Amino acid sequence: MRRLLPALLLTLFPALPAAVPGAPAGWTTVTLREEIAPAFTYAPRGGPAGTGAFVIEADHRPGLVGRWTTTQPIEGGRHYRFHALRRGGPGDGRRTAVVQLHWRDARGKAVRHDAPSAASYRAGERPRAEPEIPGDGPPRADGWVPVEGTYRAPAEAAQVVIDLEFRWAAEARVEWAEVALTAVPAPAPRKVRLAAVHFVPRSAKTPEERRLAFAPLVAEAARKGADFVVLPEVVTYGSGSTYAGVAEPVPGPSTAYFGELARQHDLYLVPGLVERDGHLIYNIAALIGPDGALVGKYRKVCLPRGEIEGGITPGHEYPVFPTRFGRVGLMVCYDGFFPEVARELANRGAEVIGFPVMGCNPLLAAARAAENHVYVVSSTHTDAAQDWMVSAVFGQDGRRLAEARAWGSVIVTEVDLNAPLHWSSLGDFKAELVRARP
Repeated sequence: MRRLLPALLLTLFPALPAAVPGAPAGWTTVTLREEIAPAFTYAPRGGPAGTGAFVIEADHRPGLVGRWTTTQPIEGGRHYRFHALRRGGPGDGRRTAVVQLHWRDARGKAVRHDAPSAASYRAGERPRAEPEIPGDGPPRADGWVPVEGTYRAPAEAAQVVIDLEFRWAAEARVEWAEVALTAVPAPAPRKVRLAAVHFVPRSAKTPEERRLAFAPLVAEAARKGADFVVLPEVVTYGSGSTYAGVAEPVPGPSTAYFGELARQHDLYLVPGLVERDGHLIYNIAALIGPDGALVGKYRKVCLPRGEIEGGITPGHEYPVFPTRFGRVGLMVCYDGFFPEVARELANRGAEVIGFPVMGCNPLLAAARAAENHVYVVSSTHTDAAQDWMVSAVFGQDGRRLAEARAWGSVIVTEVDLNAPLHWSSLGDFKAELVRARP
């Protein structure tokens, strides 16, 4: 049935190709039904350099769909970089203007990826190569938005279909210019070693003692080659403490102490702390860089009853921080029960989320990773024997890549942030997510 599905869809929803006067050789337009066809034109002097632009416009009616399309020969197994410039909307054009690249064999048939995928429907199955979806870069000063991506063509591929698609918006116009697909060398991997410390200094009496207790564990993570180390929530808080009693300015004593550890071991460190800012206190995760300086902080947005009653104030921002290995977001404990926090971080480009946590449903931590295709690194107060929240590294598909079982242990695992994850029937869901989410 799965093999028949593409043909069945084409039967139910036939495409209607057409040529446009003046368009470059090899380019045609496609609409799904005449009643939802937008208007196509080619502007020979369009684009920022006057070299031509592909234009799609919709009148007052919503729901119009259509695309410019071309097919180009490629060599299977090679890497290709797609580039185009886009202008128009509405808004940022995220859902309205979508580029797709379809890998095809010499007969124009769909191909499969070269290697099996654990995320396939059947173990060992090679997933079908679903469309690649280039992403948007920052808008240029002239209003044009770069649309780019680098991809490895499956070994069976001999050609690629390039679609410049318009979707659904009424009274809208989208233009594409400088459309090019170029063979490039394989990009270098972007490997990072993610680590979590599974430890709570329960016998320590003061914030100073609690901080000191983490020094040997951070040193162990460094010996294992860690680049990014997550510590638990509110590391200075213990038995007999109050949130206000351990609250401190940020930067402050704890960020200075952990900053020295980060500098000494040349890594990024994420401790959970209680911040005082004037008359307010916040439950935060701090990101400290390998130079020992505070990179930034995240103030916990979702508060449980105990923290509300303890006088903590919620945050309301979702910062994402550039690091030397990629873009990092942070969330804290109860945030993990709600999809919005991780989604807001992913929307802003987070590739890795540090997650200091007392307790959470580990299925929800896995969901936060899988639904956003990000890595989540958790460090918890919960004993692994309780079968509740774990100190772990969750992969982009939600699986636990590494998991701590004993108190006082450190887990480290290496991932490649440049390696896409392909799901059966969805392809690179992380790229699809940007265009499809509400």
